Amino acid sequence: MQFQQAENFVWNLLETSLPNYLTYHGIIHTEKVLEASIEIATEEKITNTEDLTLLKTAALFHDCGFTQVYDEHEAKGCEIAQEVLPGYQYSVEQINIICNLIMKTKLPQQPVTLLEKILCDADLYYLGSHHFYEVSERLYQEWIAIKKVSSKKEWNEAEVEFLEGHQYWTDSAKKTRGKIKGQHLIRLKQKLHQEF
Repeated sequence: MQFQQAENFVWNLLETSLPNYLTYHGIIHTEKVLEASIEIATEEKITNTEDLTLLKTAALFHDCGFTQVYDEHEAKGCEIAQEVLPGYQYSVEQINIICNLIMKTKLPQQPVTLLEKILCDADLYYLGSHHFYEVSERLYQEWIAIKKVSSKKEWNEAEVEFLEGHQYWTDSAKKTRGKIKGQHLIRLKQKLHQEF
């Protein structure tokens, strides 16, 4: 597997093809998901080189579909991976694993394997991070642009509902991010009550 070449392909694709209104699902998000995947994999003691490469490749490609569509972007990301990865010495079996990983990030998340759980937790890393409000604001701006919400109140309600329904899947993410996520939820609920 020629991971470095695949990585270069993704950065170039995202740099040149992502729509401007994607203030959340952009290059920074993909970089953070890649970083979080490596971090959680280390905490979960994933040492197999092939597994790590498959995970990192899935992290890179998981939002590539946004270059073409918004809804069902996971399936489009898989199509892109299936198209380009054979050229970087990835086998059909490896590409299938990568596509399964990508598809597990689709909401609501239902990961089964440890690698799937790691990628799902990495994809929503910000929910339990100290950057929550800053990242959340970028997603709000994106949702306003695509008319998914029409006000801050509607956004806050959606966010509370999402946080209440969300769970981290790996032991390490539960340990390191669960408490902070809970604090964000309490604060958001207080904010909503103040609005009434």
